[in-house]
Amino acid sequence: MKSRKLFAVLLVALALPVSAHAQVKVGVIASATGPTAFVGIPQRNAVQLLPKKAGDTTIEYIVFDDASDPTQSVQVLKKLLSENRIDALIGPSGSPNAMGVLQFMAESQTPMLAPVGTSAVVLPMDDKKRWVFKTHPNDDVIAEGLIAAMTRRGVKTLGFIGYNDPYGENWYKTFVPMAQKAGISVVANERYARTDTSVTGQVAKLVGAKPDAVLVAGVAAGAALPHMQLVDAGYKGTIFHTHGSASGAFAQIGGKKVEGALIVGPMLLVLDEVPDSVPTKRVASEFVTAYDKQFGAKPPIFGAGVYDAGLLLERAVPEAARKAKPGTPEFRAALRDSLESTRNLVASQGAINLSAQDHSGFDQGGQALITVRDGKFVVVKD
Repeated sequence: MKSRKLFAVLLVALALPVSAHAQVKVGVIASATGPTAFVGIPQRNAVQLLPKKAGDTTIEYIVFDDASDPTQSVQVLKKLLSENRIDALIGPSGSPNAMGVLQFMAESQTPMLAPVGTSAVVLPMDDKKRWVFKTHPNDDVIAEGLIAAMTRRGVKTLGFIGYNDPYGENWYKTFVPMAQKAGISVVANERYARTDTSVTGQVAKLVGAKPDAVLVAGVAAGAALPHMQLVDAGYKGTIFHTHGSASGAFAQIGGKKVEGALIVGPMLLVLDEVPDSVPTKRVASEFVTAYDKQFGAKPPIFGAGVYDAGLLLERAVPEAARKAKPGTPEFRAALRDSLESTRNLVASQGAINLSAQDHSGFDQGGQALITVRDGKFVVVKD
């Protein structure tokens, strides 16, 4: 009799869905120390707000700091893959760091959700990048908003200055053809390093080209440097910025000199001015409220990429778990496919619709044209 009961229990257990009592392991690489800590700390903090369960499947987050070093990013990733046997990765924080681990994610066939600025992690799509999903809007989404703002202001000539890394390079490559199509000529093209403390030479060339406006492709405090030195050099044109400048550090470091900067950035920075009818507002408000409650501060936009990665996993994991057991190659493949089939997911930075060719998928619904006024970000109404 006992053996029959045991056999019956085993049959019931075998009949349960593969997702029952399963656990997904998600590695997180955040630059919580080093020069990129202003990005990595809010990303690490945002992990505490991510869902611990998706359907019947629990999610464990295993967090490491790469000290902003791309070499350490690779070392940490190898540990996560070989020892922790992760099913997915969120991170690394910086664009160079993320580009450095693409090969290993593809070789291990493990999905990577990259909360970085550069679209180069997902474009052009190839066999390596098909395992990567970018959790900030692609450059062309932001560029479209910037070009619209430039066109309304009669900009015909533009100077460009950006980082000499994947963030700045991809912005130039993406922006120039779009600008030319809109009748805007780029008459100066300059680069600078994230560690530079002066860009006087580049600024002199920009001013000498006499553009109607300048576009800065930098991040946070690093984006304030060329703006401040353009002002010091007497430049009177409008200075536009990519979404990397939508950070409290930009406004704090730049002070009065960056007042009037025009940025296309996430609505989550100006939620009080966003109508309740905007779908993104509810999710963005949930993120901002939860972060403020947990850490006593408003979240920088860098944390939004991690928060939205959690929303993507919460949607994708249950479907993948119905097809395969977490911890297996089959599950990782199913998770990749499930992520790629995401449709109409409202996240903190806009609605997401992914496809085989678009692994970012954000619309413009979560973005706004903003400026700095009295040290704060406010919506520009025009």
